[in-house]
Amino acid sequence: MNTQPEEVLEQELVDQLQKLGWDRVAVRNENDLIQNLKSQLEQHNDTIYSDKEFGNILTQISHGNIFEKAKQLRGKFQYQMDDGETGYFQLVDSIDWCKNEFQVSHQVNMEGIHKNRYDVTLLINGLPLVQIELKRRGLELKEAFNQTIRYHKHSYSAGHGLFQYIQIFVISNGVNTKYYANNSEDKLDFKQTFFWADKNNRQFSNLSDFTDVFFEPCHLSKLVTKYVVMSESDKMLMVLRQYQFHAVEAIVERVKTSNKFGYIWHTTGSGKTLTSFKTAQTLTGTSGIHKVVFVVDRKDLDYKTIEDFNSYKKDSVDGTDNTKSLIKQFNDETKLIVTTLQKLNNAIQKTGYSKVMEPLRDQRMVFIFDECHRSQFGQTHARIKKFFTNVQMIGFTGTPIFAKNAVGKKTTADLFHECLHKYVITDAINDQNVLKFSIEYLSTFKDQSTIVQDIQVEDIDKVEVLESSERMEQIVDHIISHHTYKTHSRSFNSIFCVSSINTLLRYYEIFKTKNMEGEKRLNIATIFSYHANEDDSDPSGSLDTDISDPTHMKSVNKHSRDRLQDCIEDYNKTFKTNYSTDTFYQYYQDIGKRVRRRKENKNTGQGIDILLVVNMFLTGFDSRWLNTIYVDKNLKYHGLLQAFSRTNRILGIKKSHGNVVCYRNLKSATDESVALFADKNALEHITVAPYSEYVEKFNLAISDLLRLTPSVDSVNELEREEDKYRFVEIYRNLLHLMTDLRTFSDFNPQDLSIDIQTFEDYKSKYLDLYEQVKFDRQTDKVSILDSIDFEIELIRRDEVNVSYILDLLIQMRLASAKDSEQIHKTIMSTLENEPRLRSKKELIKRFIEDHLPTIQSNDDIRTEFGNYMSEEQQKSLQRLCEEENLIRDKVDRVISNVLYTNKKPHPKSVFACLQETPKLTKRTTVRERITDRILAFVDTFFEGID
Repeated sequence: MNTQPEEVLEQELVDQLQKLGWDRVAVRNENDLIQNLKSQLEQHNDTIYSDKEFGNILTQISHGNIFEKAKQLRGKFQYQMDDGETGYFQLVDSIDWCKNEFQVSHQVNMEGIHKNRYDVTLLINGLPLVQIELKRRGLELKEAFNQTIRYHKHSYSAGHGLFQYIQIFVISNGVNTKYYANNSEDKLDFKQTFFWADKNNRQFSNLSDFTDVFFEPCHLSKLVTKYVVMSESDKMLMVLRQYQFHAVEAIVERVKTSNKFGYIWHTTGSGKTLTSFKTAQTLTGTSGIHKVVFVVDRKDLDYKTIEDFNSYKKDSVDGTDNTKSLIKQFNDETKLIVTTLQKLNNAIQKTGYSKVMEPLRDQRMVFIFDECHRSQFGQTHARIKKFFTNVQMIGFTGTPIFAKNAVGKKTTADLFHECLHKYVITDAINDQNVLKFSIEYLSTFKDQSTIVQDIQVEDIDKVEVLESSERMEQIVDHIISHHTYKTHSRSFNSIFCVSSINTLLRYYEIFKTKNMEGEKRLNIATIFSYHANEDDSDPSGSLDTDISDPTHMKSVNKHSRDRLQDCIEDYNKTFKTNYSTDTFYQYYQDIGKRVRRRKENKNTGQGIDILLVVNMFLTGFDSRWLNTIYVDKNLKYHGLLQAFSRTNRILGIKKSHGNVVCYRNLKSATDESVALFADKNALEHITVAPYSEYVEKFNLAISDLLRLTPSVDSVNELEREEDKYRFVEIYRNLLHLMTDLRTFSDFNPQDLSIDIQTFEDYKSKYLDLYEQVKFDRQTDKVSILDSIDFEIELIRRDEVNVSYILDLLIQMRLASAKDSEQIHKTIMSTLENEPRLRSKKELIKRFIEDHLPTIQSNDDIRTEFGNYMSEEQQKSLQRLCEEENLIRDKVDRVISNVLYTNKKPHPKSVFACLQETPKLTKRTTVRERITDRILAFVDTFFEGID
């Protein structure tokens, strides 16, 4: 049976949309789009526009990029009428979202850099606000995603740029259907595409089922107008995921219909901050609500939370400790207040403040508590209820407190009553919104000389054994030896949590000693509180540590404070900072920034590789760049799942799972925690398969590869596009599996049915096909390979750079003839297989052939290579300027800016380099060619060179 053609899928979708209430309209090009927009806006605004009036309107709404147009979409406009009066119009009705005009069109043609034809376009009041791209059944969904990116580059901004009003994309191959917010192509990520589901998390992946629910006109209009969020800090759009939508809807319904409390159980890492903020923002428009107060714990109000909230609503967060500012907000026109639990407690408890607050006692208010599993089990909850007589409390938690893990405390249901919406970790993993865990249980007792895997060993709680110097040194050695693999060549970072501050300080000193002895330094940092009785979590697995009092003056443990000061001094030397225990909270914030900003600071030496903690940062802290947690601490229930969940935020294809390395036997505690917070049979859904299964999968895939291409050279003999496509699919899958395999502590290349060198040789052919596709795009040649994602980032190895090659050259000179020949082969293979070195391949080859034999001393190789590259750089730059007729000093400035910003040069700066301005018809071609040559120059002479 043949697969369903794309055209049939498209026609069936349009027919289904018409039945749902979408009016079919024929829009073939931009002229049709504009004429239809005029009639739709006239109908929506109940008026008739003259051509001049509409021309004024069209000019206004054509300005701006995607983000700016999204803000315009929700605004109100004025225009000059022909009689001189001022008229008003709106693009969409965001209050009564059903009172808009709904149309569907398909096969709209737009011409920009290239001519494109879009599949199905949904128009609201004549504007294209939702775009649907389809692929036939059997093709990868990512092909439709990549197509929307090409449309961004080629035609969405063409003409009046009306297609930049798109708010939501939907992609489908009939079987799988996902949606995501529109943004510029550099901000689009396939990991940020989502399935839709009902409030019970039943997924609608089939296009027909998805259409009935998602494309119902009122529902889609509500999603577009109410649940697309504009992040000011990132200048990008975000659309709520299905569970976020259902949670907000459930809370709004609860507030509108009753005064009852309620809570939302959304698993750690599912985006509770955005959900809770959107809830608060939505409730501010509800009649009868005097104030909506979003309450966060002081320790969670770090720079990221403040940045996020202020990006949703400017100046919504007062990040100071000044309670007076909160009192002022309670008594002015501010509808939405974002504050800390500590300031709120001061406002209602301290005599001077409570008198000012007294008139507000009976006002109807909604309090929303972030991470209520931690913030609401003290006296503050009771005080708030006692003070505000008409308050409605809503809580958010990733790990509720149940009777089993309450251990003498009240449960979440005791305090917040009914669970209004549930989205547990298994739901999130099934939706690919968080990652699975790879959990390794490593025993340090079965064999005293090495750390060996043995999940059957019983817990050993004897302090003298657990804290023996021999055991702790073994653990540090194990972490250092495996850290590079666990973190993908230190692309990510990690946390090491331990049982007590004394233990932490001993580990810290061992790491310091190993750092001084070792070749590759790891940046180690630590933080802990220094009040009395600070060490261990309670039996429930709580990881709370109150840092709301920055000076920690109550029952201070002076020894711990002094030791922390020593650690902070080390931190100051490493990162050129000036913190102390007197600026504890600022130090806490800076650590959070460095862990989160791994991408920016990885190659500058300003990043943290391993953060040592007892309790801090194990709950409420989110960083996509953290992928590994090492555990030498007894954890259970919500504390265990919270700690493990620091590692499972989604970030690109390299981060396939969160790594958990346990140096204690936490197997039964893990099973209990998963059973409590997911279901009794969930473990296999939240953990990755064992090492042996990955080896089996890899070797089966190698069999597929060898059947298609028995040798490396046979890849060259593939003539059919379908066979080349199949080769790319198989090898890309192998790259994924290899990425996973390398993170296992017991990875051994001997377990694989192909030697690593041959695997690397196949990689060279894979890269050749990738280069072919890039060339075909430049020549407008159509290839089915163009639609496949090569996922090149999977084979980037940051440690393989020019310095690595120079080290091999020195080894080659020192080695015997036989070994020298083998090293030479390794160098040539690396130049072929490493994407970052390919642009330098010919230069390095010439250096080896023409210059290396004449260099007398091995110590001079690096210097001579530097001189050689400098000369070649100047020659290449001179050639570029002569061949393209460019102004040299302006080209230098453009290159400097590219190196500084790590971004493509701006078109204006490229044109400024030209001696003569090209004809209008050739400007785009010339600009793109020069831009590509400048970027290639930077890649050749700067990327990967120390």
